[in-house]
Amino acid sequence: MSVSIFRYVPLSIHAGIETIAAPLIMAGPLLLGLGQAAVVAGFVLGGVLLGLSLSLFSERRVVPLTTHAEFDYALALTAVVLGLGIGIATGDAVATIFLVGVGVAQMALTASTRFSFPRGV
Repeated sequence: MSVSIFRYVPLSIHAGIETIAAPLIMAGPLLLGLGQAAVVAGFVLGGVLLGLSLSLFSERRVVPLTTHAEFDYALALTAVVLGLGIGIATGDAVATIFLVGVGVAQMALTASTRFSFPRGV
């Protein structure tokens, strides 16, 4: 049995989810009234995610698919580490839950995505 059997999310859906999630990640800390560190982290994470997601829509692939997947995992890990670091430094449990949640969600999405294009695309 191959690990790819668990990769059921098409790349187009993956890109769409990331495109919608990025502005939500940027706005989330503001809407939740989180501290400055969480707001900055949210904007940086959301901006990077938006750039990555938009790279999947271009005809000329600037970022190879394997590299995109690696960036997605790195972004997820960064969100978790930032969340834990901000939580430890500021004691803001809501910021920790938000950022760690973003990281876990990104990791789950990336792990369940089929990083391939249909033939002829």
